[in-house]
Amino acid sequence: MSEDEKPKVKKVIEGASELSLGISIVVAIVIGVGLGIGMKKLFGYDWLLWLGVFWGVAAAVLNVYKAYKRQMKSFEELKKDPKYKNYRSFDDEDA
Repeated sequence: MSEDEKPKVKKVIEGASELSLGISIVVAIVIGVGLGIGMKKLFGYDWLLWLGVFWGVAAAVLNVYKAYKRQMKSFEELKKDPKYKNYRSFDDEDA
């Protein structure tokens, strides 16, 4: 599929995906807390609430990591583009 044949909506979807990172962090934590509250009420152990909070925070960190990896992959593809071969990265500076 050539560049002209790609759907024009793809850029909008990719942009919405990046904007949703903050929302996904909040949703992951809320779902984890909800699971913790549910397990606490169901089984009667207070520590299950904190287990749910931990799961939610872990899921949020995983979302951030996945977004980081996706951005690094995009950056590596951009580095291969001949238009950007003369640009220096911050690592190249002699400070």
